[in-house]
Amino acid sequence: MTTVGSLTRAQLGEHLAGPGIHLRTGRFTTLLRSPIASVADGIHLLYGDYPLREGFADFHLDLVRPVTLRRWLRPQVTLLYDGRSMFKPLPLDQAFPMFEWGLNWCVSSRANRYLIVHAAVVEKAGRAVILPAPPGSGKSTLCAALVGRGGWRLLSDELTLLRLDDGKLHPLPRPISLKNASIGVIREYVPGSVMSRAVTDTVKGTVAHLRAPADSVARAGEAALPAWVVFPRFEAGAAVTAEPMPRADTFMQLAQNCFNYSLLGAEGFTALADLVERSQGYRFRYGVLDEALAFFDSLP
Repeated sequence: MTTVGSLTRAQLGEHLAGPGIHLRTGRFTTLLRSPIASVADGIHLLYGDYPLREGFADFHLDLVRPVTLRRWLRPQVTLLYDGRSMFKPLPLDQAFPMFEWGLNWCVSSRANRYLIVHAAVVEKAGRAVILPAPPGSGKSTLCAALVGRGGWRLLSDELTLLRLDDGKLHPLPRPISLKNASIGVIREYVPGSVMSRAVTDTVKGTVAHLRAPADSVARAGEAALPAWVVFPRFEAGAAVTAEPMPRADTFMQLAQNCFNYSLLGAEGFTALADLVERSQGYRFRYGVLDEALAFFDSLP
């Protein structure tokens, strides 16, 4: 099997600038093209374990520099989906984060054979924890710690994909997005972690991406059963508290975090109700990562 890592950085750059690469992430294949060096740098650093496939692609993405006067003054990058510009241009320095955000958009707006929850999801022994949370809640920091130090398998940092036919969670392991102070926290907490360079002044502040574990990528075809839904909230120095939630509250809060719950109609309602029925919900507050990981290890 050919992987991104089987190409040298120079070869990868040539492919991206020419015909592109068919990058396989979970069930999805993206035909990606870009002559921008930072895109090739990010793919080479963080996607080395991912397969390269030929043939059909679910998504066609191009990251290019707009042909305007700003090409030379404050240069920008544009993301094209199927040849069309879907988003406003960003500063050129944000080209790799734009790829990550664009691929999230592709899945969340097109993959409607799943119920899609805006949440991280990790698994151990076949049972998964779903971690929905708004920005600033510490969700990605907690996800990175669970994967990097806690022995959990990464299914996704951003998008929980619930299969409508059997209620299992399908993996979409990709780099974990870290922001602001969490970048330094995870560098220290997970020694040896591979992380992209920090990009400043984005709409999300300073961002960097953490490479997904090779084992999580290799097991991208292995679904997991949902067992817990944990709504995390970080408060510096706070002791761990975990308040069990009534299933009705868990259902309503999960529905608010779904991208396509209304679109799926009765199918979406049934899938979400089944997920909540088989899962225990918690409101979870933490301030120290070691204590947070101990709680997850104690889940019944």
